[in-house]
Amino acid sequence: MKVVVLGAGLLGVTSAYYLRQLGHDVTVVDRQASPAAETSFANGGQISVSHAEPWANPSAPLKVLRWLGREDAPLLFRMRADMRQWLWGLAFLRECTPARTRHNIEQIVRLGTYSRSMLQELRAARGLQYDQRAQGILHFYTSQKEFDSAEAPAAQMRALGCERQVISADEAVRLEPALAHIRPQLAGATWTAADESGDAQMFVRELAQRCREDGVQFLMSHTVTALREQGGRLEHVEATDADGRFLRLRGDAFVMAMGSFSPMLVQPLGIRLPIYPAKGYSVTMPVKDAARAHQVSLTDDEYKLVFSRLGDRLRIAGTAELNGWDRDLNHVRCEAIVRRVEQLFPGAGDSTRSQFWTGLRPATPSNLPLIGATRVANLFLNTGHGTLGWTHACGSGKSIARIVSGLAPEVDFAFQGAQPRSRGVLLPQG
Repeated sequence: MKVVVLGAGLLGVTSAYYLRQLGHDVTVVDRQASPAAETSFANGGQISVSHAEPWANPSAPLKVLRWLGREDAPLLFRMRADMRQWLWGLAFLRECTPARTRHNIEQIVRLGTYSRSMLQELRAARGLQYDQRAQGILHFYTSQKEFDSAEAPAAQMRALGCERQVISADEAVRLEPALAHIRPQLAGATWTAADESGDAQMFVRELAQRCREDGVQFLMSHTVTALREQGGRLEHVEATDADGRFLRLRGDAFVMAMGSFSPMLVQPLGIRLPIYPAKGYSVTMPVKDAARAHQVSLTDDEYKLVFSRLGDRLRIAGTAELNGWDRDLNHVRCEAIVRRVEQLFPGAGDSTRSQFWTGLRPATPSNLPLIGATRVANLFLNTGHGTLGWTHACGSGKSIARIVSGLAPEVDFAFQGAQPRSRGVLLPQG
């Protein structure tokens, strides 16, 4: 089949790779000049199966209320006259029950474990290098309450095969000596030895090159403007190239992997996706003092920050701001991240040379991505991965390639069925 993949980020390029491996003629379309130029550009760098507790959990509503109005809040709802935001917020609250949280953790862990294995398999098969480190992920806690509340989710993850172990503060410092500076403030930690980290942008660009070598065509600097349906199938995609020339892209199947911009394109087809952009921030700084810089990838759950070592760079990312499709840098939030880095690891990085970045994560209320079929017979989804696009990319890409090919996915996950639950609305199944 001729398959057109819309989007050249992590999800689009992994989809293209696995589709090509199954023998399809694949074309990837993206408005940027090179792959991984938007949400995949400077993310936190973690392959974190252990980061499976969704934002929507029983403790979230009170935290969100407490953070309202705080410019440096880890999760900031900036209320707008935006019906999409309000509907998303109501759906988010519905996902905060204990039962929904347990269900969502189960789905996230299943897909994450499978995806991590697929990444390791792909890396070995194609010789990919992207400043990867297979040194585990350490979640540390400077709040006893936050540490206590982490035990139940960690136990559930262990039962599902994700070995997230609860450990003492002393054990955390043994695993990552850079934490010694804050040992008096540490309440405890959790440790997942099988998790990894690496530069997502570097990975995507290397994989895109392998795709080209395998015969995948990339139409970069092409902006998708509309999807045209005829007789219950997608007949073609309309786009404009870098010179403003109009073109129609035809195929036997289409994969929507355009992140936060997916809902607007599919809505005219009668498909409403529960996706809203959660603007995330990252700071990248060169290592200044290697003796003080962390080696293990870290997660600061209280501040919703992740720390990855990418060669001679430190990447710190996190926080979420629900403020529509605005991508302007909020310097208060940037400075809050740098301030936290200096508190935890003073002198480790050269903060005077910090590079700030922001990207729109395509968040669903449940934190479950939307992968699978739609009411339009030949249109498929691989979007809505929120903060876990890097973690879930390879598993999602291989799964959607199998679904497009009429094959069953290899992992038990709540994939989207051909029929929506109610007319014109596509919601997670299960």
